Amino acid sequence: MTGAEALRQGAARLAQAGVPGAAEDARLLLAHALDLPRHHLAAALAAPLPPEALRRFDAILAARAARQPVSQILGRRAFWKHEFRVTRDTLDPRPETETLVEAALAGPFASVLDLGTGTGAILISLLAERPGARGLGTDISAAALEVARENARTVGVCADFLESDWFASVTGQFDLIVSNPPYIALDEMAQLAPEVREWEPRQALTDGADGLSAYRAIAAGAPAHLSPGGRLMVEIGPTQGAAVAALMRAAGLAEPRILPDLDGRDRVVAARKPL
Repeated sequence: MTGAEALRQGAARLAQAGVPGAAEDARLLLAHALDLPRHHLAAALAAPLPPEALRRFDAILAARAARQPVSQILGRRAFWKHEFRVTRDTLDPRPETETLVEAALAGPFASVLDLGTGTGAILISLLAERPGARGLGTDISAAALEVARENARTVGVCADFLESDWFASVTGQFDLIVSNPPYIALDEMAQLAPEVREWEPRQALTDGADGLSAYRAIAAGAPAHLSPGGRLMVEIGPTQGAAVAALMRAAGLAEPRILPDLDGRDRVVAARKPL
């Protein structure tokens, strides 16, 4: 069987399983099975597929047909300017989260705290842009923290990582606090794509309640852990801006602002600790 034949059959198999973007996913998976960069795949399509590559392709097609995310199958996901290792223990870094990184980089900071760091993608991206800044990432998942440590080593930034339930084990103050916390309400979970609902860590997706529990904890704890004039910036769901801004204001933070992503949806709420 040639690579082109395997690709056609693989795309059809994924389409039959209801996978969105089946043709593109099949190309990515075939390149992975052949251990090739995606843009080098064309040269391999006319040649017979090696038996071992065919077995690998079959196995990862089965995983994708079961709606495992492509990033988990490949073990990596591009975010900002780097690629990050992802596993079932981490939330998949998403393009809309780059809004938070871009907004954070619009101001100065010498220290940053990332609450619920997951892969470490937000923290590591920020530190890579600010050589000399110190950074701490926290998570309640020890497995996620191991992934984040590996990503920091791979990208080449120096960061500390700590197992902590929000601020519980955090000491000191920071110029910048960022977070992409679990913000999906429990009654919204059923509406998620199977790739998210069934494969990503539930505790990174939902608080099991109204979707605002994490923001209550973060807003309440932030003033004690921000330097005077320091910034708090959190990712939100597109309907949560007003509620999260109100929580920040009630906690004594100033100038809460709601920032849109590239699609024009509310994506980040930012506020400052008064001087």
